[in-house]
Amino acid sequence: MATGKLRVLLGAAPGVGKTYAMLEEGRRLAESGRDVVVALVETHGRAATAAMLTGLEVVPRRSVVHRGVELSELDLEAVLARRPDVALVDELAHTNAPGSTHGKRWEDVQDLLDAGITVISTVNIQHIESLNDVVEQITGIGQQETIPDAVLRAADQVEVVDLAPQALRDRLADGLVYPATRVDAALSNYFRLGNLTALRELALLWLADEVDSALQTYRREHGIAGKWEARERVVVALTGGMEGETLLRRGARIAARSSGGELLAVHVVSDDGLRERHPEALARQRALVETLGGAYHEIVGSDIPSALVEFAKAVNATQLVIGVSRRSRLLAFLTGPGIGATVVRGSGDIDVHIVSHAAAGSRQLVLPRARGALSVRRRVYGLVLAVVAGPLLSWMLWLFHTPEALTSDVLAFQLLVIVVALVGGFWPALFAAVLSGLTLDYLFVAPEYTITIAQPVHLLALLLYVVGAALVSFVVDQAARRARWAQRSAAESDVLATVAGGVIRGDDAVQALVQRTREAFGLDAVRLIDEQGVPVAEDRAEVPDADPARGPATAPGEGDASARSGAARTVERVGERGTLELFGAELTASDRRVLSVILAQLDAALEHRELSRTASELKPLAETDRVRSSLLAAVGHDLRRPLAAATAAVTSLRSSHVKLSKPDRDALLETADDSLANLDALVTNLLDVSRVQAGVLAVSLRLVDIEDLLPAVLEELSAPPGSVDLDVPEGTPAVPADPVLLQRVLVNLLANALRYSPAGRPPRLSVSVFADELQIRVSDSGSGVPDERKDAIFQPFQREGDTDNTTGIGLGLALSKGFVEGMGGTLSPEDTPGGGLTMVIALPLTPRIDPEKGRR
Repeated sequence: MATGKLRVLLGAAPGVGKTYAMLEEGRRLAESGRDVVVALVETHGRAATAAMLTGLEVVPRRSVVHRGVELSELDLEAVLARRPDVALVDELAHTNAPGSTHGKRWEDVQDLLDAGITVISTVNIQHIESLNDVVEQITGIGQQETIPDAVLRAADQVEVVDLAPQALRDRLADGLVYPATRVDAALSNYFRLGNLTALRELALLWLADEVDSALQTYRREHGIAGKWEARERVVVALTGGMEGETLLRRGARIAARSSGGELLAVHVVSDDGLRERHPEALARQRALVETLGGAYHEIVGSDIPSALVEFAKAVNATQLVIGVSRRSRLLAFLTGPGIGATVVRGSGDIDVHIVSHAAAGSRQLVLPRARGALSVRRRVYGLVLAVVAGPLLSWMLWLFHTPEALTSDVLAFQLLVIVVALVGGFWPALFAAVLSGLTLDYLFVAPEYTITIAQPVHLLALLLYVVGAALVSFVVDQAARRARWAQRSAAESDVLATVAGGVIRGDDAVQALVQRTREAFGLDAVRLIDEQGVPVAEDRAEVPDADPARGPATAPGEGDASARSGAARTVERVGERGTLELFGAELTASDRRVLSVILAQLDAALEHRELSRTASELKPLAETDRVRSSLLAAVGHDLRRPLAAATAAVTSLRSSHVKLSKPDRDALLETADDSLANLDALVTNLLDVSRVQAGVLAVSLRLVDIEDLLPAVLEELSAPPGSVDLDVPEGTPAVPADPVLLQRVLVNLLANALRYSPAGRPPRLSVSVFADELQIRVSDSGSGVPDERKDAIFQPFQREGDTDNTTGIGLGLALSKGFVEGMGGTLSPEDTPGGGLTMVIALPLTPRIDPEKGRR
């Protein structure tokens, strides 16, 4: 008997339309003549979903009683007995009630498939076993019902039912997903825009990986070795050099040009087991790969080009990014084609990008030493060329020597000397000239095979030959000198431009200047200390063989590598603000000229830092001054009215000239009592604001049951029954909080909500648990607060208008925020679905007190 097919509709979150799409497909199949039954569907009270059941045969559910509660489950036996062509089974990851045939619904589906019944089912991304922890990190909610990845991957067809996150939130706000009582909490918790976006990306990436795996399986089964450009895969080759970051960013840009592009970084490790030369650089580049959304791989191989090409072909890469060779032209000429050329030849139909980078010319922005001739390396190359090419040329000329060929022999040796001069400069060329002169005299000038010159003209020719070679060598040496000075001038310009740019940008200019100083002069370490000897900034050369587990390095001169090796220590003053210590090679006069410019920039950067620090210190004073001014204005404006009312009432009561009736006396006493009560509340709030701003708010945490606290809150508000809609689920955990402060916060928030809620639409207080927080939401249906003012409403002395004596002086939200933060929580505003403002109190279920906000 043939096995049935499994088709799964995958969604990023509840409400995207999986069940609706499943029923829609079932109706289409039924209309085409297929035998379709609804084995189990959960409509969740959604009218549109329930309407799709019309015209479809529904198999009655099986009732199961568990702990006195009647549950309905899929009737597996009834569906097997019915034997339809297609069965619609909702919620594939569901856990069956105890006593069912199987523990999981996907196991019931497997029985249906074994019976030859095709099944269409649904599942959300959060129920996939391998993604369960990732989803919990995103949403803060763990899922108990999961489905093994193997079950989903074994499905014949998996489709994503996709809906844009904002569209899903709009559906939720319109009441198309959950009842109205659950909408507000859902939008602010699980259905946050960021959560939905991340879940959507997770679902699409999971399906993309599954499609890619299926494609690889198809190519393997059909023996297809060629590259299929289904999507861009960019492989970046890393050597551990400083050019790695440039290559990675270029590769990321290439991958981003096409939808679904993938970035892979690979480093070839030598198979000789030797330690890597730049482990720190590789570690930084690996972190950058992860930041760019790519994957890092290390492979072992003795032939680097072959290993790179084989890896690129194995992952079906479309692009391969490598850096341009750091070898000089001469070295490339002597050692043959490099890795880049070999990779290009072996890459086949993979596009190879050879990217230029700063490290191609030099490894760091280092000022070259102002020596007067060519480098030692080039001199050695010149000597080697003279020693190797001289005998070889002599042998070739000796084989074809005739008495008439002396002139051509001399010119051939002259050419050799010129080549050696171009490569190695004056001294290797002079050595080649003398050696070739002796060779000419010994092998080609009569009498042959003796160091003797029979004719004076031959002696003159040899002397002219040597002088010509010396002059050519001198010209080459002078050109090299000027080239090195030009290179140094360009490097100085780069250093000074970088130094100036760092100060202009202002991004930790002091540290940047110290780092550039060490790099520019090739020093072991550079340290800047202030007048008290305290280090301000420091930079040191990386030591690849250092043990990363030994902890932070010591300061220069206190046991570090540079001090132990006896490196020189140069001390330079930085204006009147500090001292710059340089460890490493002695600086030349030209180096000190550049250093003087850097010291001036350091002085300016330190001055800028001091001014910024002073400005930061003055900012709280300015804020305090603003609060003090507002406080004085409040005292002069808002406190005057209750004081005046109380004074007038008491004066009237004490007056002997006016005879007051008992009702008048009672009215005056009530006025005085209310005014003094208002005055007491205002003074208390002002003192509390001062404590909050000074960071000395006293907080006493204890476990508080919100349900027990609410009667006292409503009583303080004098709120009649029904004036506030309360939603506190049964079993809500107690939260660590200060009951007195929390009561004042709730009174302030509910008082505002009552003030701005329109008639017939009372404010709502709801409680929910999200991740490790208890959230209390106070919502009104008023006009709301514009986004640009949501931060300002928490500032002291902010209020919407100046209406009457009952509106206070605008301290309620400022105090509430301070109280909540003092208890380790947060208070934030959100828009109420349908209009209005929702204030969200989030308190941790485990206490965490910020010492700057409160004290236990």
